[in-house]
Amino acid sequence: MTHVVAAALITDQGRVLMQRRTAGRQHAGLWEFPGGKVESGETRELALLREIREELALTLEQRGLNLLASAEDPAAGIAIWLYTCREWQGEAACLDAEELGWFAAGELEMLAMPPLDVPLAQAVKQLLEEAK
Repeated sequence: MTHVVAAALITDQGRVLMQRRTAGRQHAGLWEFPGGKVESGETRELALLREIREELALTLEQRGLNLLASAEDPAAGIAIWLYTCREWQGEAACLDAEELGWFAAGELEMLAMPPLDVPLAQAVKQLLEEAK
């Protein structure tokens, strides 16, 4: 099973950062939460801190991560954990994607996403709507 972590970076205005996968990759052109694979010997949280630094040039603090949801596809051998984060240092840079975008809760469901990101986006939308 491949273990993957992702972050829902949420602004004070309730907007969420999504990235569009680049051409030549599985699910190219689809929007996803930034993150990546957990490497051998890493905790999920440390993997997420590393992935966000590599993909977005942002620094997160482990204490600012909150596990929100998970999804898995046993047939594909993938499990993904989504954490929320509301504080970071730096400006998001598009280092490993085709494009970045900040989206309101209601806009998330209109984005074309890989299958495992869909229930995660629904969990983020519910979280943001409950916070209103």
